[in-house]
Amino acid sequence: MSSVNYIKIGLGGGCHWCTEAVFMSLNGVRNVQQGWIASDDQNSEWSEAVWLEFDPLVISLKDLIEVHLNTHASTSSHSMRKKYRSAVYYTSDHQKQNVISALKELSENFKKPVITTALKFERFKLNQESQLEYFKKNKDNQFCERYVHPKLNMLKSKFTNLVE
Repeated sequence: MSSVNYIKIGLGGGCHWCTEAVFMSLNGVRNVQQGWIASDDQNSEWSEAVWLEFDPLVISLKDLIEVHLNTHASTSSHSMRKKYRSAVYYTSDHQKQNVISALKELSENFKKPVITTALKFERFKLNQESQLEYFKKNKDNQFCERYVHPKLNMLKSKFTNLVE
């Protein structure tokens, strides 16, 4: 009998309601927590993100990063970047190298430069209970119709093998 060795990773770049819904829909991802992540130095302020666990035997870190880059404005340095920092938050030096390598390789698939960075995970703050599982609780509201559904539809067409 073997146990699953889940790996933790943080992802930020867009609204945490959207990001939560995207990653909750992927095979091999579990325990998606929506809230705010802080890194160190100039990135020590809170930014919307998700903190999740995944089974690397079902979905790879590279696949997660590819989905992440394709489901938020990963090439746009807009005025809301402080609140919506485009980043992958690593937890170890080994993971950092894998994140940097994946970002470099995957950025070649975009016409514009990818601004998503690899940042050290420092701390996470869970959103208030009423906001958790936002899409699951509010599938038919205007926000979800406008922002979440298009991302989930894109996932189903572009990442068919990764979606539950």
